[in-house]
Amino acid sequence: MLDADEIASIDLAVFSADLWSGNRGPSFFKVLLQAQPKWLHIFAAGVDNPVFAEIRSRGIRLTHSAGSSAIPIAHTVIMQVLALSRAARTFAVAQSAHEWAETDVVDVEGRTMGIVGLGNIGAEVARLAQQFGMRVIGVRRSPTGDEPCETWSTDRLHELLPMVDVLVLTAPLNADTLGMIGAKELALLPAGAHVVNVGRGKVIDEPALAAALASGHLGGASLDVFVVEPLPTESPLWDLPNVILTPHSAGDTPLAAARAAEIFADNLGRFVRGEPLCNEVT
Repeated sequence: MLDADEIASIDLAVFSADLWSGNRGPSFFKVLLQAQPKWLHIFAAGVDNPVFAEIRSRGIRLTHSAGSSAIPIAHTVIMQVLALSRAARTFAVAQSAHEWAETDVVDVEGRTMGIVGLGNIGAEVARLAQQFGMRVIGVRRSPTGDEPCETWSTDRLHELLPMVDVLVLTAPLNADTLGMIGAKELALLPAGAHVVNVGRGKVIDEPALAAALASGHLGGASLDVFVVEPLPTESPLWDLPNVILTPHSAGDTPLAAARAAEIFADNLGRFVRGEPLCNEVT
C-alpha cells in the first residue's frame, strides 16, 4: 500500500490489459487519479472506457500501443473467414461425436468483404483478404486515398451492406460507431452472409445479431468482442451452431506483446528527453 508521499511522487504510470482481470483495474486508476502523474501509457489500443476521458480531462497525457497487435488480429480475422466458409465448427462438433458429417462449404475466392474501420487492423485485413482473391471494400469516416483497398465514406454503409458476403468490424468504439450495426443493417446483408467482429462489442446490436443468426438470415458469425465481457453464460450466442466465440484474444500473441513494449520503451525515451510522444491521444 502506497502512502500519500509515494503517491504524490508518481510522474508516469503504465497500465497493462492483464490488470483488468481480478478486479485490479479500479484500484490502479484510484491511485492514478490521486497521483495526477504527467503521463499514462496503456498497452492496449482502445481508449473508449470512461476512465480515460477522466484522465485526459485532468491534463494527464495519454498514449497507447495501437498497431502492436494489428498483424495477429488480422491473421485471426482471416482464420475465422476461412473457418466460417469451410464450416469448421460443424466439422469439429461432428468429430467430437465421432460422426462422418458431409457438409456444404463455400469458396473464399471471389467473395466480397466489407470492412468497417480502416485503421491498422482493418488495413492489414484488407491486404491479406485480397491475397485470397477476395474483393475488399472498406468504409471509414474520411477516406484519404492511400488505403490498401477500395474505400467509401461511412455515409455509404447502407449502400455497401447488400453487396458483401463477409462483414468485418474493426472500428473503435466512439459516438459514431456505437450501435452502428443494428437490426436494419443486418437485414441489408445478403442471406447467408458472415459477420466477424474484432472491434468492440457495442458496435453491433447483440440481440439483433443473435436473432439474425438464429433465423438463418446470417450464415454465421465469429465474435472476439462483446458488450459485456466475459460474455454472460445466459447469452444465446453461446449455443448457436453457426457462431464461433473467442475471449477477446485475437491479438494476444508474444510478438504483439513485444511490439507493445517497444512502443512504450520508445516513448519512455521521448518522455525523458522532452520529445513528442508517439500514439498520444489528443
